[in-house]
Amino acid sequence: MNKFAFIVHPLDIRRDIAKKFPIARYMPESLVSAAMRHVPPMVVAHLTGIRSITGVETEGWFIACPLSPQQLLTLPVDEVYGRLIQCGNLAQSLGAGIVGLGALTSVVGDGGITIQRALDIAVTTGNSYTVATAVEGARREVELMGMSLSKAHVAIVGAAGSIGRTCATLLEREAARLTLIGRNVNKLMPVAQALQHQGHAEVTVTDNIDQGLQSADVVVTVTSAVDAVIHPQHLKRGAVVCDVARPRDVSVRVAQERNDVLIMEGGVVAVPGEMRICKTNGNGTVDKPQPFSFGFPPGTAYACMSETMMLALDNRFEPFTLGKEVSVAQAEETARMARKHGFRLAGFRSFERAVTDEDIARVQQAVRRR
Repeated sequence: MNKFAFIVHPLDIRRDIAKKFPIARYMPESLVSAAMRHVPPMVVAHLTGIRSITGVETEGWFIACPLSPQQLLTLPVDEVYGRLIQCGNLAQSLGAGIVGLGALTSVVGDGGITIQRALDIAVTTGNSYTVATAVEGARREVELMGMSLSKAHVAIVGAAGSIGRTCATLLEREAARLTLIGRNVNKLMPVAQALQHQGHAEVTVTDNIDQGLQSADVVVTVTSAVDAVIHPQHLKRGAVVCDVARPRDVSVRVAQERNDVLIMEGGVVAVPGEMRICKTNGNGTVDKPQPFSFGFPPGTAYACMSETMMLALDNRFEPFTLGKEVSVAQAEETARMARKHGFRLAGFRSFERAVTDEDIARVQQAVRRR
């Protein structure tokens, strides 16, 4: 059986570390973060029951890199590389043929290239299938609202990044207007110029998120920010948002204060078979079967995790998505693999709960009142 591993890291350093080390709950966050620099990577979960509709099966492990989002982005890059290479070596020792880079581990430095050079197994960021599911999710949200992309104003937050650029390329083909939003207009301009040559949508750029979102019907947000970048005042009535970023780009205050907008977690995928995720004792062994939860319903996973799984199922132990570029062809190839093996977008979720028919009806009404 082909095997895979996937590198995870704590999104909330004190909360998540406390699941393994309960004393962390009572320690200052700065002290927990400092301690984690000296804690080696560990195997935190074993995944079984992943079965393609072709009949092929795979199993894998979650390997935790104990660094916080802030540490991954601000510590010396060679130190972070060293921790991720340790994770990769641990994956290899378990028999994995491929390892996926989860959340912010995929944006460190050169996007996995240095990690791949140091390992004897394949590495992927999972960003290709993340793009494919983000675009499909945005299309579905628009349909739910009774809107048409051909008449919609679409905004991409984080459009200069690898995921954002390719989402923009695909959505420009269908949208009426497209706004590219990022911190650096100079990095957005080449993206805009390439899209303008496609000649479908009216394309604009801005580094001002207030201006960029004020008239957007559809928002796809894919930054690598540590903290939320989209707040209640940014969104128009009836806007739909696909938040692909981890940590989230959309503030929880939006859910609390704006019941006239629809926030969807991007890239929530139903995994074929009967996937079970059990806690391990740190070296990959399951002593007593106890479920491991990362906030998703049973049988579902992030798109980046799913890309790693489907490559293992497809016997493709290759560095499928690496670096700072994702091509349209790569995104389309992962969509094809997903259909082949039975991966599909799961039901809509928002801030770790299912989106209800009432939620959808309320935002549909807001769209009609615009």
